[in-house]
Amino acid sequence: MTTFNTSNNYALDEAKRHVLFHHHNSDGWITVAKKTASGSFQQYHYKPEALAVELGRWLGEDVYFSQNTFFKPQRNIENIRQLRSLYIDLDFYLFNYDPSWVLGKLEHEYFQETIPEPNILIFSGQGLVLIWLLEPVPYNALPLWQTVQNYLLGELKELGGDPKAADAARVFRMAGSVNSKNGAEVRAEYRHDHKYELRQIQTDFLPELNEVTNPNPGKKKPGRKKKSVQIFNTYKLHYARLMDVVKLVELRNYEVTGHRELICFLYRYWLCCYTNDPVEALNQAQMLNLQFTEPLTLREVEKATKSAEKAWEAKNNEEANKAAIERGYPGAGYNLKNSKIIDWLDITADEMTHLKTIIDANEKRRRKRIANMKKRRKEGVRTREEYIKEQHNRTDDKLFKLQQLLEENPNIPKVKLAQLLGVSKAHLYRLFKGI
Repeated sequence: MTTFNTSNNYALDEAKRHVLFHHHNSDGWITVAKKTASGSFQQYHYKPEALAVELGRWLGEDVYFSQNTFFKPQRNIENIRQLRSLYIDLDFYLFNYDPSWVLGKLEHEYFQETIPEPNILIFSGQGLVLIWLLEPVPYNALPLWQTVQNYLLGELKELGGDPKAADAARVFRMAGSVNSKNGAEVRAEYRHDHKYELRQIQTDFLPELNEVTNPNPGKKKPGRKKKSVQIFNTYKLHYARLMDVVKLVELRNYEVTGHRELICFLYRYWLCCYTNDPVEALNQAQMLNLQFTEPLTLREVEKATKSAEKAWEAKNNEEANKAAIERGYPGAGYNLKNSKIIDWLDITADEMTHLKTIIDANEKRRRKRIANMKKRRKEGVRTREEYIKEQHNRTDDKLFKLQQLLEENPNIPKVKLAQLLGVSKAHLYRLFKGI
């Protein structure tokens, strides 16, 4: 790693301000990355308290840091600990737009109109990155986060919004560093320090999601779902399946020889669908493979999973989707049934109890029974054990009363006994057997 001359106090101060403004009170690991001469990233991971101290070693050309944090020192979507920001990278230079014109258009037509006003503007040397800081939310909010992220991306598409820079594990340039492409210094402009609530942005700008994210089973509105609702549900499914694959690998203690190619293929395909970034999907599939007890070579991973990227491209191709529908399929890409995935990966019934979506009919029924039981408990319905215990108590009480009545009047008629005890004649005879 090239050490930066820390006598450049201005650049170092800018870097510290940028990172600490963004990651104030962060929880988890923050990734710092530097692009090497070969174009790959050299990455290190720091806890927030250590990052400010280490920044002096990093500054120079092409330095980046992660916008969200991770629960372990590995920059993968499945390792997200806190979602701390939304962001859009505007590559407006590709359209030869003037930066001042873009800023003016954002101010007058977008901010507080179709999108919230960002907290930070990063002037990256060529383009512009908009950052919205969030009240931290956990990883399980990723489908909603991705839906809101892609809403912002769609709104800013005409200004060069980059769809390949919209995943939750993204890194962006650090203020005080230098863009090697043109020698420009990266700088940040801080507009306000208010942290947005993800749910509030969704409510203000994507209100149609309220029905889905806050379901009320008692009120169902007629009509077709809006596109953003369908997208949210799709992201939710892709993310859940992605996490199921990772969970399966963990359950098997990374001993997945015999299923390595399939696991990497499914992981790469669903990550392509989720992030719309095939380069990052391949990179992360290769990183997952390196955790296996017997990993494939990186070249083998790329070759074995190449069809995953092709299927994702077809899924996003209008003509390919039309042709697939005409052949009777739901659409292009891989529309895999759970039964097929379970068969491919030899997933056991015990393993399915730990997964969210890749489950069979038996596991669905088991979960439904548990859910129904919890519902009955909530409604005050007794458990079987409680019911049996109550019946025993009632029987014991009847026996006690029967004994009292017989002691008081040994010759009392059985019909009278049944009336006094409030039981049938047959039940009375069963009580006599218990004396």
